[in-house]
Amino acid sequence: MNLRTPNANEATGTVNRSRSVVPMSGICTACIDGCRGGCEAFVSSFRGRELLYPQRYGDMTAGADKNYPLDYSHLNIQGYAVGARGLPHGVEGNPDTAIFPNVRTETEYGWERKVRMALPIFTGALGSTEIARKNWEHFAIGAAIAGITLVCGENVCGIDPGLELDANGKISSSPEMDRRVEVYRRFHDDGLGELLVQMNVEDTRLGVAEYVLEKHGLETIELKWGQGAKCIGGEIKVKSLEGALELQRRGYIVLPDPSRSDVQDAYREGAITEFERHSRLGFVTPESFLAEVERLRALGFRRITLKTGAYSAVELAMALRYGSEAELDLITIDGAPGGTGMSPWPMMNEWGIPSFYLHSLAYQFAEKLTREGRRVPDLAVAGGFSTEDGVFKALAMGHPYVKAVCLGRVLMIPGMVGKNIGQWLERGKLPKSVSQYGTKVEEIFVSYEELKERYGDALKEIPLGAVGVYTFCQKMKVGLQQIMAGSRAFRISAISRRDLMALTEDAASVSGIPYLMDAYREEAEAILEGSSVQEYTVGDKIPLGDPTAILRLLRDESRRQRVPTLS
Repeated sequence: MNLRTPNANEATGTVNRSRSVVPMSGICTACIDGCRGGCEAFVSSFRGRELLYPQRYGDMTAGADKNYPLDYSHLNIQGYAVGARGLPHGVEGNPDTAIFPNVRTETEYGWERKVRMALPIFTGALGSTEIARKNWEHFAIGAAIAGITLVCGENVCGIDPGLELDANGKISSSPEMDRRVEVYRRFHDDGLGELLVQMNVEDTRLGVAEYVLEKHGLETIELKWGQGAKCIGGEIKVKSLEGALELQRRGYIVLPDPSRSDVQDAYREGAITEFERHSRLGFVTPESFLAEVERLRALGFRRITLKTGAYSAVELAMALRYGSEAELDLITIDGAPGGTGMSPWPMMNEWGIPSFYLHSLAYQFAEKLTREGRRVPDLAVAGGFSTEDGVFKALAMGHPYVKAVCLGRVLMIPGMVGKNIGQWLERGKLPKSVSQYGTKVEEIFVSYEELKERYGDALKEIPLGAVGVYTFCQKMKVGLQQIMAGSRAFRISAISRRDLMALTEDAASVSGIPYLMDAYREEAEAILEGSSVQEYTVGDKIPLGDPTAILRLLRDESRRQRVPTLS
């Protein structure tokens, strides 16, 4: 079984001539002299390094499509006929109280100063890519009105055309960063979610932390080790020679080298049409990491978070151990394969620990630290999630450490869809996929009247992309409520690993989640041996989340022939 066929993919705009392709190489079985193209080998023969990256930069996002042996689809969710864990104090579980609209989806993260969110999801880092810049208003306001955290990614200040530096080479003005903060705050409810800004090597050198703290009073800063999409620093494409030279002067790695005369000649001739801007690799030591956290706290940040990627188990252990010592407020663990606005395509598919395996390791490492008496920071996981069932599985598998799931491309889609619906309406050219629901925004967006009731005339200032993000989040909320109710978990903290079963023994071995033929087997066997749930005293509380309590009651001969109240 081949897990990926290389050499042709929509992301790189390439295709095989033949339907017969060698699985390992992705080359047509019969490669003919005179073929007119265009697989990656063909196009790379004259466009070279351009084929390392997804095409149509700024207009698309790309997600690696390698089919790993195990992923979250190899887990299923347990459902129960009794129980209601997590109802408000004093509320008894019964058919009138244990209804799915009563499920609470709020979560929170933080070491001491907690941040509450309306949903256990937040955005992936929306940084210096063009698609993040031009859609920021839709993404940011959407996150604000949905009550979830928004991550402003790395290099936003560094590539800002309006950036001004002081005599020490530190940021004195960044209009693009100013815009991003102000747009989010325009509709942000201070009680739910927050805006946090990421920092990489270049951001630290430019003084991004100092700028966003002094200019905007942001409370949280995020240190970035990496992500699931790649194991090198961030990249973007630059279309102009002047822009490439400016970024090089600011300290970035720019390729091809725009200062070389032959490169400049190739650009003028049209052979080179774009440049790549790369960030530097970081180097982590416990001393430098803890010192940087203390420096940021001394500056005045109330919360410090960390984003790490699909590195080896060593880096994962470092993140958890150093994060515990530093008392970090959140660690986001992003597995492979990643999604991106701009990352090397071969790297996205072929590097790093896949999400299912990485998150299983994270749980095991967190358990080890806990047994040693160390407190583990709140965790979030990322890497390929797009639906509420995936969110539930991630929360359950990582319980009690995982508080939220970071969603990348899937939270960008509704922003772009809503934006485009607005543009199509203006042009009178709605596609049938939309017009079948109506020709006015009130007809198209099911959440529009809800938002009109909430914001009144101010709704006119909310872009339709933000309405799309909010509408998508409401779907996530209701879907999550339904799944949680079926598992009898009426708040996020009531979800546990016992609510999952592994569909294969391999998945059980990696995750530690019981194989479905073993899950609750002991409890079931006890019932088959002669006991039944109807045989116990009125008032006995049998919480399904503690199946050993059921087992104890089943084996208690003195309680036979009596009926319990289940909760």
